[in-house]
Amino acid sequence: MTKIFIQELWNYRELFYFLLWRDIKVRYKQTILGAAWAIIQPFFTMLVFTLFFGKLAKMPSDGIPYPIFSYCALLPWTYFSGAISQASNSIVTNKNLITKVYFPRIIIPSSSALSGLVDFSIASLVLFGMMAFYKIQPSWELFLWPLLIVPLVLLVVGVATFLASLNVRYRDIKHVIPFIVQLWLFLTPVIYPTSIIPNQFRILIALNPMVGIIEAFRACLLPARQVDWQLLGLSIASSLLIFILGLAYFKNAEKEFADIL
Repeated sequence: MTKIFIQELWNYRELFYFLLWRDIKVRYKQTILGAAWAIIQPFFTMLVFTLFFGKLAKMPSDGIPYPIFSYCALLPWTYFSGAISQASNSIVTNKNLITKVYFPRIIIPSSSALSGLVDFSIASLVLFGMMAFYKIQPSWELFLWPLLIVPLVLLVVGVATFLASLNVRYRDIKHVIPFIVQLWLFLTPVIYPTSIIPNQFRILIALNPMVGIIEAFRACLLPARQVDWQLLGLSIASSLLIFILGLAYFKNAEKEFADIL
């Protein structure tokens, strides 16, 4: 299934690049602040989290300054939540294109999901500026940072293709997605550290693939933390499984897209 996915993207790479570039341009078209929105959303969310959870609720951050602690997690989370919200509705919004010409439909949610990496890259520059402000010296594990994007993208594409397929048949899915994303946020250690989770629930929370990915993102940047390779391995395995299952469901459902749309 993965081989077929890569082959389809390669055979229709020009269309894929076009849709990817179109999604990037549409994101900033007719906006006052343009690409600054890539920084504003995670940065101001970090400020709110720092005020309410770091200062008022006294949420622990394992000895790490809470702004750094939360922003490290908000970067992958903002990409994850934004890409899923946009890509899950991509098939319906491109129905005119789907009903007129043949091409691998998987290109649409995939390009929509990958376009969010531009925002992720821009917002990452702020993080390195914050680390310099707090005088945090990254370790050699910083080189793992770009590698962690791979399982994150696999997870996003897997979830997005599954939800995009459901949204074609059941249009109320688009109303359910914000609730799913919000619930998923509280099940992921963005606001809180995994150290406060009781031992009896560690196995359950490890089933959430975003847990190992976000913890690894933190560990790559902060020398006081070590990468939990077991937790990261579980996240990579579950992300790959979700990716394969999402593609399989999408390939099975895409035969009816033109008729339903």
